[in-house]
Order: sequence, then structure tokens, then C-alpha cells
Amino acid sequence: MTLDATDRAILNRMQDDLPLTAHPFASVAQELGITEDELLSRLVRMKEQRIITRFGPFFDAAAMGGAFCLCAMAVPGDEFETVLTKVNAHPEVAHNYERTHRLNMWFVLATETPEGIEAAADAIERETGIEVLRFPKLQEFFIGFRVAA
Repeated sequence: MTLDATDRAILNRMQDDLPLTAHPFASVAQELGITEDELLSRLVRMKEQRIITRFGPFFDAAAMGGAFCLCAMAVPGDEFETVLTKVNAHPEVAHNYERTHRLNMWFVLATETPEGIEAAADAIERETGIEVLRFPKLQEFFIGFRVAA
């Protein structure tokens, strides 16, 4: 799973805005000096190899009437993978992180309505038998997070 210079250029470029054109991948490929097919095949390979785990837009759910909520669970170590699979099966789970703490599973719920947060968290609790602690957003900060490949 090594990245060559083209893979790194793709990863760095794809963290910026995609062009609003009929063929955004073709435009990005042209910027990088490769074909659209090569760009897409490299993205597929990197996803299959789990170099990247998700590729998609970031929407401001709250601006569209929805909601975000940071959640945490205290998952017994021997159940972590089972609970992880159940949690990640919910389309409302935006991303999920393991932490070395009593609250060892942290994830973000993004829903179409504020009520959707409670429904999704309640469903996860029913399915796992583990309390989902909810930490609603009080103030938003945009940090422009980027990872250099």
C-alpha cells in the first residue's frame, strides 16, 4: 500500500473544492496531467486498499434544516468490532473514531431533521444495548482541516 507521487497529488487535490462542471473528475485529471479514467481508477484502488475510507461532499446539515451531534459510547473491548459494525450501518453516522478512554467510541450523527438525531441515537442504543451519550453542537468552528499526503 505505497503511494506514488500521483496518488499523493490526487489526495492533496481532492481535499479542495471540485469544479462545478459537467465532468469535474475530468477537470481535476487535466489539472494533474492524467486522464479521467486514471484518476477514477486510482481513487477506487485507494478506497479498496483503505488508504481512503470515504470520498464525498461535506454538507452543512444544519444550514439545510438538519442537525449534527457528537456522540460517545463506552463499548466493552471484546464487543468493539460488533458494536462498530452496528453503529456504522446507520447512514446517519458521518464518521467514527476509536479512542483509548472509557468512552472509547466517538462518532458524529448527521440527520435531515433535529429530531433525527434522537431517533438514530435511540436506535443505536436499542441495537447495541449501550447508552449513546449525546454532545450537541453549541457553536460551530470551521478549521479548514486538511491532511497532506
